[in-house]
Amino acid sequence: MTKTAPLELPAGIHLWRTSELNEAGFNARAIAWMVRRGELVRLRRGCYIRGRIWAGQKPWVRSRQLIAAHAHGTLTTSGGGLVYSHTSAARLHRLFLWDVDDRVHITQKNTPSPISHGRDVVAHSRRLNEADVVLMDGLPCTSLELTVVDCCLTLNSKQALILMDHALRMGADFARLEKMCVALAGRGGVLTLRRVLHDADARSESPGETLTRELLLRLRIEQPELQVEVRTVEGSHRLDFAWRRKKVAMEFDGRTKYFDYEPTDEVIFKERHREKAMTELGWTFIRIKWRDLFQEQEFKNRVLRALKAAG
Repeated sequence: MTKTAPLELPAGIHLWRTSELNEAGFNARAIAWMVRRGELVRLRRGCYIRGRIWAGQKPWVRSRQLIAAHAHGTLTTSGGGLVYSHTSAARLHRLFLWDVDDRVHITQKNTPSPISHGRDVVAHSRRLNEADVVLMDGLPCTSLELTVVDCCLTLNSKQALILMDHALRMGADFARLEKMCVALAGRGGVLTLRRVLHDADARSESPGETLTRELLLRLRIEQPELQVEVRTVEGSHRLDFAWRRKKVAMEFDGRTKYFDYEPTDEVIFKERHREKAMTELGWTFIRIKWRDLFQEQEFKNRVLRALKAAG
């Protein structure tokens, strides 16, 4: 008796609805077996992704993949009418988000039924103007400015500042954001929006730098300059934060600063080489890691000691 060759997932496709897998010859038992083996990963009810693709994705890519899974399971089988908004739109715009869950946020014109969406979906209802909707990754989502405002009304002040810094760096219209803020007077969360508009700085290059600046502001420490260029015999070196007159520099050593561009060892070697050249010019360095941002008294003491010694 000849054994039937096991079915293989179609090549070139990585995301499937249950019905698509059924059409390819996979019944419920076969799908469950492939999930147990890790060949498929269930992203949400009725939607699966190829296991090796999911395993190789970074966390922020996985967050966008969950939005794509929702779209694959809903927008492609309906007449549309859903617009991705709030933190889901922020993910589609590639904005920095910190400590935010992966629930999918959608906005639609009519008030949704409480059972019309899954537990992983947060539905909002309002009318959107044509200018409020853009396409990102082929999916309809709120414009950059509206996305920022929606998020700031619901996130805490640290999360909102990280997002606002990055949005301004990506070209968000500050004047439009201010106008939208004024129009929302009295709304819940508008105080957070107003505060982060006041404190935002487009020169911040990472969530860690934003949180470092937020901590300096909150502790009322003398404010440094951001992204300061200093020339040395080893070339030009840009500092995350600098008290130029006192020659005190502060650098945030976050993983993304090194891991996204060049081999880590090479980048750190170059960094330390430039730091040595600057030390010879009289500069003092304070290096900050993620954990330092949550040990506020120790952080404050380190910075004040360095500024006092240099002063």
